[in-house]
Parts: sequence; structure tokens; C-alpha cells
Amino acid sequence: MQSVAVGWMAYRLSNSSLWLGLIGFASQLPSLLVMPFAGVLSDRLDRRRMLFITQTAFMLQATALAALYYAHALSLWYMVALSLLLGVINAFDIPIRQSFVVEIIDDKEDIGNAIALNSSMVNGSRLVGPALAGFLIAWYDEGICFLVNAVSFVAVMISLILMRVRPIQGRTDGQSVWQGLRDGVRYVFGHKSMRYIIFLLALASFVGMPYTVLLPIFARDVLGGGPHTLGILMGASGLGALAGSLFLASRKGTTHWARIIFVAAMIFGMMLIAFSWSRRFWVSILLIVGAGFGMMVHMAMSNTVLQSLSDDEMRGRVISFYAMAFIGMTPFGSLLGGFLSDLWGASLTLTFAGVLCLVGAVLFRSKMKVLGECR
Repeated sequence: MQSVAVGWMAYRLSNSSLWLGLIGFASQLPSLLVMPFAGVLSDRLDRRRMLFITQTAFMLQATALAALYYAHALSLWYMVALSLLLGVINAFDIPIRQSFVVEIIDDKEDIGNAIALNSSMVNGSRLVGPALAGFLIAWYDEGICFLVNAVSFVAVMISLILMRVRPIQGRTDGQSVWQGLRDGVRYVFGHKSMRYIIFLLALASFVGMPYTVLLPIFARDVLGGGPHTLGILMGASGLGALAGSLFLASRKGTTHWARIIFVAAMIFGMMLIAFSWSRRFWVSILLIVGAGFGMMVHMAMSNTVLQSLSDDEMRGRVISFYAMAFIGMTPFGSLLGGFLSDLWGASLTLTFAGVLCLVGAVLFRSKMKVLGECR
């Protein structure tokens, strides 16, 4: 809800896709800079305690947005600054939370299903939240979305307090954070399958994921709608992502993982190209559902394979590099997408992104064939 409200308000105040890209850049840049160190800390500290801290910080950030909005002081630059703060919090939260999901699983054979079910919960909220935000913005204002988001973290923190988990002591071995980071880099990029998975995910995130930043343009200028149209489009993307995560949750193990990642990346690229030239609302909804499906299957299967291949003592660092590829590259793509959209138009920009996703998928398949992972 907050993401939709920030995007809509920024576009309403600026009428510029460049501001959308700048806000997206600010919210995701810390993932690239901070997340590697967060991964090292995730392997060393109590993850539940750290999650409680990040959730509290999320609540304070949302509260600041709501307070500034109702004080009539929320400018574009304040949104950029608070989006930057959100990105810093996210950079710590994601590797800790993803590693924590695996930590509370008794049977390690269920890792893939647990990750997929976790993704389905996230995308269930992505289905309901944006659609609700669109209607609340149309009926009331953007501030109500910030306020509801702030209050929602109370339930999250209560859930963490009520959990009873066996604490897992992190391994420090007297290493500095820098040494732990270097070990993580050697571990991840020395493994060929991990390396190629991360490279493809980084490409898709850089050129493809910024489509969400451009959705306000398609909602208002291409499809002639308003905030409710944006909410429906965001919700449709969440529906596709939810379907993708449920598809993976129904599978057992990680068989044919390279083929699944390849096909998912192809679907994502083709749906982006088709969506970029659709001028009919219901056709656009169907295409964005397909894009959400391809994106989620690609992301969640990559997450599952990386966690299955990684050792327990390296899991936080592996997840931090995964998250850097998935989230850390997106701000640069958001900035480039906003710039190219002002230069070429949103449709041509998204077409270019879809084509590059297809090229990356084909190259990934060729590398996996060499490794014997894709036939």
C-alpha cells in the first residue's frame, strides 16, 4: 500500500517519470551497498532479535511518512530521503529474514516448499495491498496508506515475540567483517551454478523489474485511468507472482531447476514486450499477471537453488548476494528506466527491457548446458 501511495503521489506532484525512477533508486540503492555486510551479520547474530529491530525501524519510517503528509510537509525530496532510509532497513531485513525462514524448518527437504510458501504470503499481500491502496487513495488520500502501514507492524512484532525457536549461534572464528565478506565472495562466485544464477537474476532485475516504477505512466497516460487503475495493475502483478509461488510450493525438490529458471525468464521478457504495446485495460491486466508469474518463478526458484547449494554457515552471505542481484540492481534500472522513458516513451523503454531479458535467458541456458544442468 505504501509503495503504491508513494509512487502515485510522486507522479501527481511532479508529472515526471524521472522522479519515479529517482525514488525507486533511493529505496533500493542501499541494497547494493549495505547488504553484503548485513549478510555477514546474519551469519553471526541472533536473527529473531535482529528482525525485531528491523520491523521497529520499518514502523518508524512509515510513521514519519504519515506525520509529514498530514502536516502538509511531505515534499518530493522528503520522499527520496525516506525511501533511502527504507532501503537501508530493507538491506538488513532481507538476508536476515530469508535465512530465518530456513532456520525454523525442521526437515531440510522442505526448504524449497518453505521458501515458495513464504513468497506466496508476500505476494498475497502484493495482491491485496496495491488494489486496496488504489481505492483508498481515490476515496481518501495517500496518507491513509502510510498510516495503515505503520500500524500493521505492531502485529508483526507481536508475532516475533510469540515465536519459540531454538537459537542458532553464529560462527565468528575471530574474523573481521571484511574477512567474512571476502570469504562470501569467494564462496559464491567460485561456484559456477551460483554465479550464473546470480548473473541472470541481476540482468532481469536491472532491465526488467523497473517496470513497476513505470506503471503509474501506463495507468494514467497509456490506459487513461487513475489511482484505482494503478492499484489494479499492481494487484494483477501480485496475482501472477502469487500463482508462481504457489506453483513452486506444490513441487517437491529442485529437479529441472535450470530449465524452470530459463522458461520463467523467457515468460517475463515476452510478457513485458506484449504489455508495453497493449492499449486495452483487460489485456494489460492479463499480460501483467503473466509478467508477475514469470518474475516470481524466476526469483523464487533461484532463491531455492542457492539455499539448497549453500552451507549453513554461509547462508546469510549467499542470500545477501542473491538479494543484491534481485534488489540491488533494480535502483540503477529504475533510474535508467525513468530516464529512457522521458527520452523514448514508456512503451519503447519496456520493449527494450523485455528483449534484453530474452537475450539473458538464452545465454543462461547455453551456460547451463555446458554444466550439464539444462538439457
